[in-house]
Amino acid sequence: MFVVVVMLAAIDLVFALDSIPAVMGISRDKLVIYTSNIFAVLGLRSLFFLLRGAVSKFDYLQQGIAIVLVFIGLKMLGEHWINQWIDKTTQVFISLGVIMICLAGSIFYSMVVEKKGVPPEVGD
Repeated sequence: MFVVVVMLAAIDLVFALDSIPAVMGISRDKLVIYTSNIFAVLGLRSLFFLLRGAVSKFDYLQQGIAIVLVFIGLKMLGEHWINQWIDKTTQVFISLGVIMICLAGSIFYSMVVEKKGVPPEVGD
């Protein structure tokens, strides 16, 4: 059990080290880099368990998260062209809006639409 706990901690540290270049692309401030990595290590495991529980409760949350990931990937690919037309502050608000709409929309859609699974006419 001790080895498993050590390996999980090592994976969290590798994740934090892996995210340093991403944070440096946003800011050069050392305080921002340190604190973002500390929060990444502290919050990664709890965020994973939160999402795992939420995905089991909301049927369409996975699709909402997938749309968010595609949006972020496209935004990263088109960053050069987007920066020519929209300033950084507006980009942040647009991104947060799209992310919130996708996640809230998928949760709302999961609550409104009938649950997936076995059709009512199929019995045990």
